[in-house]
Amino acid sequence: MANARLTAIGMAVPQKQITNAYFESFLETTDEWIVSRTGIKTRYHTESDEFTSDLCVKAIQNLQATYPEVNLNGVDMILVSTVTPDQPMPSVACRLQYKLSLPQAGALDVYAACAGFSYAIVLAKGLISAGTHRKILVFGAETLSKITDFTDRTSCMLFGDAAGVVLVEADETGNVGECITGASGEGGPDLYLSGFTTEIDGQPLKMNHTIVQNGRKVFKWAVTKVAEQMPILAAKNGLTMDEIDWFVPHSANLRIIEAICNETGFPLDKTLESIVDFGNTSSASIPLALYQGVVKGKVKKGDKIMIIGFGGGLAYAGTVITWG
Repeated sequence: MANARLTAIGMAVPQKQITNAYFESFLETTDEWIVSRTGIKTRYHTESDEFTSDLCVKAIQNLQATYPEVNLNGVDMILVSTVTPDQPMPSVACRLQYKLSLPQAGALDVYAACAGFSYAIVLAKGLISAGTHRKILVFGAETLSKITDFTDRTSCMLFGDAAGVVLVEADETGNVGECITGASGEGGPDLYLSGFTTEIDGQPLKMNHTIVQNGRKVFKWAVTKVAEQMPILAAKNGLTMDEIDWFVPHSANLRIIEAICNETGFPLDKTLESIVDFGNTSSASIPLALYQGVVKGKVKKGDKIMIIGFGGGLAYAGTVITWG
């Protein structure tokens, strides 16, 4: 049985940087208010003619610049986690199969919101372990500014656009460990993007096709669920929490990350985030945080890295990666 090894990572953001001053221009808010409640200082928004697949292509270019030895020949599957595809059909993965000239690659979008990148890693590991695939690109990419309600002062400053990508390959030893997956589907009405139906479980929806969330309920669920799952995930990998070198949660809100660390006792200074500089980028937030940790020299060869994504669904997934 082959094992899965994460061998390279890249990321991309649009050129247009949005500071908190932008929101001060049309909302009753301040930089101090936004930072105190979210931790966010900047985020990036796409132009009107810039889409998720475009950011994914830029992320691949960054990966290849960072790892010049990487060759995409032989990539046989593309997995893209996103809730903001260029269009509902064809998938972003199919667009990338064409744009990246990978004729032998299968293509699949993963729709699990902020847990999607972690779920896609689980899928990549499973495909490699099954022997059906050997070289997989896993993207987490979003253009959330296109589905943000800019009249909602409680949430519109949260979201940013970005793409992250990793290469996962078949290897004798591997470095992607045991995984967890789970969901609390009863929380569907607490975080949603409206589509065809006008209700979930009898609860009416705002049919504005933008992100709607019950911030307090999602905050409480995320802290409780992630704090519960962290020691379970460590134990599945034969580790104690003290043996985890870096924790990389979904960067939904800096205050959520701080609350998880307070609840578990895990050191905040051993936690990697992307929320401060990039905002909440949903599927992209974990690879962005991990990439920053790598290029800044924090993450070292042999480090045990716990990733846990959580969000819309409500769903969660995670694994432990041994870096290098």
